[in-house]
Amino acid sequence: MKVVILAGGLGTRISEESHLKPKPMIEIGEKPILWHLMKIYESQGFNDFIICLGYKGHSIKEYFLNYYVYNSDVTINLQTNSFEVHRTNSEKFRVTLVDTGLQTLTAGRLKRVQHYIGKSDFLLTYGDGLADINLKELIAYHHQHGKLATLTSVQPAGRFGLLGLEEDNLVSNFKEKPVGDGGWINGGFFVLKPEIFSYLSDDADSRMWEDTLEHLAEDSQLMAYKHHGFWQCMDALRDKEILEQHWKSGKARWKTWE
Repeated sequence: MKVVILAGGLGTRISEESHLKPKPMIEIGEKPILWHLMKIYESQGFNDFIICLGYKGHSIKEYFLNYYVYNSDVTINLQTNSFEVHRTNSEKFRVTLVDTGLQTLTAGRLKRVQHYIGKSDFLLTYGDGLADINLKELIAYHHQHGKLATLTSVQPAGRFGLLGLEEDNLVSNFKEKPVGDGGWINGGFFVLKPEIFSYLSDDADSRMWEDTLEHLAEDSQLMAYKHHGFWQCMDALRDKEILEQHWKSGKARWKTWE
């Protein structure tokens, strides 16, 4: 199952660092948050990634193009411009990097990678949120209910949009960032059927993915998997500091790998 990661936004709310690099490349424990996110998937058996690039996407391309060498012991012969790899600690990532445009909004970014996804169910997430989510349980829940889309719902302190959930976890409405705290919010970590692309119109470049979620909810095609464990996004500098504290403690709950 392929994993699509939205990694093209400007990251304006964490501009202290995003003016130098795209938000997914901001580091937690000397590794980009994008790496942490991909390790969550890889540790549970999902290593085929499609990354939607936009703002400063070249830095993400350079990171992965050089990743193997950076994580290997090498002997370099400058006279012949050749090198020998002695030991490598590289990941088992297969990464497709797609330039989806600088100004494209998230619905458009997803639509632009449709032909890389194919006709199978796939995973989707944002490039700035970490969780100790059980992906196998999430996928099993998605297959069980048979709807087109499943999102992961979480309960942080506040500051985010609310989901209207029925008793069977059917999403009755999707309200992006209303005033007030509490309730279940959209935490990303989606499982989607390829039929969701019928909801992405020709003007998708100017629409947010959350607009599509609203339409799916209106058609009773959006379900919520309730995640009761750890979840933290990196929306602002204070969020980065929280994640850094978790990592430095040696007890980062999203670290599901050895």
